[in-house]
Amino acid sequence: MQSSDNWSKEEQREVTALEKNKRLLGKEHPDTLRNMSNLASIYQNQGRWTDAESLQVAVLEATKRLLGEEHPDTLRSMSNLASTYNNLGQWSDAEDLKVIVLEAQQRLLGHEHPDTLISKSNLASIYQNQGRWSDAEAMEITVLEARKRLLGQEHPYTLRNMSNLASIYQNQGRWTDAESLQIAVLNGRKRLLGEEHPDTLASMSSLASTYRSQGRLSDEEGLQVSILEARKRLQGQDHPDTLMSMANLLLTYRSQGRRELEVGARPHELS
Repeated sequence: MQSSDNWSKEEQREVTALEKNKRLLGKEHPDTLRNMSNLASIYQNQGRWTDAESLQVAVLEATKRLLGEEHPDTLRSMSNLASTYNNLGQWSDAEDLKVIVLEAQQRLLGHEHPDTLISKSNLASIYQNQGRWSDAEAMEITVLEARKRLLGQEHPYTLRNMSNLASIYQNQGRWTDAESLQIAVLNGRKRLLGEEHPDTLASMSSLASTYRSQGRLSDEEGLQVSILEARKRLQGQDHPDTLMSMANLLLTYRSQGRRELEVGARPHELS
């Protein structure tokens, strides 16, 4: 992940290039539109969603006029704007655009093309944000089955979809279904990425949350201790992720009615 300083420098370079191309080439030249899209992407990474939206709307309108409704660049512009709407909480607007993109991709590329599967997964995410768990589940299962078949059980994309589906099950209170998927994801990521990769730790945290919801505090504790120890080693005592892990473990101890409140060490080391 880039630092805010790096994003600021990239923004300055892109703004300079955009102004130059507007002046020399015109507002709707492909290079100018590319600059606008790049700048919108920088704004997205800065969390400046309204700034990103205004640029993306302009790019989409121009691309539609110049290239047509179903040109790959137009569909990409729609997808980018849908992502911004999703982050702005404009779920209906995001859904409308993403459905258009998905239907076009299914016609032009096929139902199991990588771009089509990405759009299906993105639409499932929008459904989740709307609390439409059944719709999200159906879409995510479709993507997961395709990726298992095309990429294999332990491809990173397959594991990500399994994790997404587990999250949907969590929100439906289907803890056993969530748990089985989360264990598979965790085991896969351990093998592929190692015990202390950030994605592996995130999987451990998700599984710990499921154990907590099932009242399995001892199982949760074991995972939370492992996460905390890894984050101390990798990120240091005062990193926000480490502090969050400490807070999670403290919450587990309190739920167990235990005296250990100094979570900087293992429970058996605490008085």
